[in-house]
Amino acid sequence: MSAEDLEQYETEMELQLYREYRDIVGQFSYVVETERRFYLCNAVDVQVRNTEGDMYFEVRMSDAWVWDMYRPARFVKNVRVITFKDVNVEELEKPDLTLPEGEKFS
Repeated sequence: MSAEDLEQYETEMELQLYREYRDIVGQFSYVVETERRFYLCNAVDVQVRNTEGDMYFEVRMSDAWVWDMYRPARFVKNVRVITFKDVNVEELEKPDLTLPEGEKFS
């Protein structure tokens, strides 16, 4: 496999991952970013821990989806992340009403 073939393969995998993300993001309530991964989930709990002067974060998520193009199964029931780096948690907006695409009302 040439370097060009590998680059084309990775580009296609990233595009497929983006399309999957776009199709499922509406099913989740939170976006969680760590230094290594990006998650969508419906429940998240972040605990600050301090052991022997070292502070770290313990992040627990349930009903999650992981942004990782090399992972064969991106849907995960429960996730636990331990990190010394920053964690960003953002609640996704849910529109009050969504209409199916293609439907027109007069």
